[in-house]
Amino acid sequence: MPDKAKFWDKIAEKYSKQPIANQKAYEIKLDLTREYFTPDSNVLEFGCGTGSTAILHAPYVKNIDAMDVSPEMIRIARGKKAPAGIDNVQFSVADMDSFQAKPGTYDAALGLNILHLLDNRMAAMGRVYEALKPGGHFISSTVCIREKWYLRLLEPIFPIMNALGQWPRVRRMTAKQLQNDIEAIGFKTVHYWQPGGGMVLFMVGQKPEEC
Repeated sequence: MPDKAKFWDKIAEKYSKQPIANQKAYEIKLDLTREYFTPDSNVLEFGCGTGSTAILHAPYVKNIDAMDVSPEMIRIARGKKAPAGIDNVQFSVADMDSFQAKPGTYDAALGLNILHLLDNRMAAMGRVYEALKPGGHFISSTVCIREKWYLRLLEPIFPIMNALGQWPRVRRMTAKQLQNDIEAIGFKTVHYWQPGGGMVLFMVGQKPEEC
């Protein structure tokens, strides 16, 4: 098991039972995301966790390939399919470091609450860009810790807590830094939203129609 999966395997059961932190914002994000879906959409979700969002989106698309590095998260996600009556979501254990897809496979890609946890988000987003069809959309929601000054003061603690196995490894950035990174890959920003002016950035980037 990759070291990066151990933390998430350990907390998977607890994570699956936690309520949504901001239910209203979550529902708005669901609605906004679906604006970029059609019944024929093939969708990728990486860092899918226990699969709740993929299952909620499943009725609106043709297919979802949902992946996570944690076997325990995926085990729980697979257990949700039958009770939900969903058969167009495939859950798999996979790491964005080794993810490969045929170019132009997907109409949309979701990276929700994951970019700040990746060792190399630029490489991961580059692979997403290649996997999307021209005109496809990359939809992300990301914790940008450096949006809050008081969290910047805590930055020396992050590696210590990670070493102790209490926190995951977190990459710190501002919302503007993340937007710049996404646009540097080649995406055009088509939606940018920080709910309540907080530290979470919900962003939709579009791959050019001609590329």
